[in-house]
Amino acid sequence: MAIFLDENSVIIVQGITGSEGTKHATRMLEAGANVVGGTNPRKAGQTIELVGKELPIFGTVKEAMEATGANVTVIFVPPAFAKDAIIEAVEAEIPLAVAITEGIPVKDSAEAWTRAKEVGKTRLIGPNCPGIISPEVSLAGITPANITGKGPIGLVSKSGTLTYQMMYELRDIGISTAIGIGGDPVIGTTHIDALAAFEADPDTKAIVMIGEIGGDAEERAAEFIKGNVTKPVVGYVAGFTAPEGKTMGHAGAIVTGSAGTAQAKKEALEAAGVRVGTTPTETANIMKEIFASL
Repeated sequence: MAIFLDENSVIIVQGITGSEGTKHATRMLEAGANVVGGTNPRKAGQTIELVGKELPIFGTVKEAMEATGANVTVIFVPPAFAKDAIIEAVEAEIPLAVAITEGIPVKDSAEAWTRAKEVGKTRLIGPNCPGIISPEVSLAGITPANITGKGPIGLVSKSGTLTYQMMYELRDIGISTAIGIGGDPVIGTTHIDALAAFEADPDTKAIVMIGEIGGDAEERAAEFIKGNVTKPVVGYVAGFTAPEGKTMGHAGAIVTGSAGTAQAKKEALEAAGVRVGTTPTETANIMKEIFASL
């Protein structure tokens, strides 16, 4: 009951010896994730003990993959070095790279994304995201693992905190996989990528999609849903009260004229048959109502 991250996921952490890397690698292990090591070129050959496990530190992602069989990397590297860290993971051809780092310059994100497309072997989630969790199975990122158990609802969201709230609101039903895709202007995995995967997953019965003002990702997702998604989708768009021309929270969340407004996104989604809540709680209640009728 999972997409992209499951019981076969073997995880390394780039930047495992930094404060954030150590803290969240610990939480991933406590959540049951199979974290097997990490990278720090300056500390290659050393080990770090987390949750009673002695984890090796490697100089590169390629070395870590060869030694451990890792197929997922979670990137906790400062913004100035994050582009190189992502490209290193991409060029090592690791299947899944989850970039948590916030504040990466858009130019750097664009270069890393372009390289990922060129090599074509790595799914990139993020940057500036909470990562991905398949509850009770695995965790790659910073999402709290104790919010909800596993279940049949797929969740994809631009916002980390709204991901957590929706998981909590739907805790009585449970989540197959929750993916925080990030709110930067340039990201790897999109709403459409997640929707396609949830549609193909036999154990995901319904989908919640959380967007926000700015850009046209939600409008494009609406078009995709119209032609490709047969499962019920419930939507929420953060930013109904956002003032025009003001960046709200995420770097990509800016409205210009009618383009990118919450109302425009809501209308596009409703035209595709998606029921849209005006608050997270209302959205969760719509999903509960739909799920009860399945």
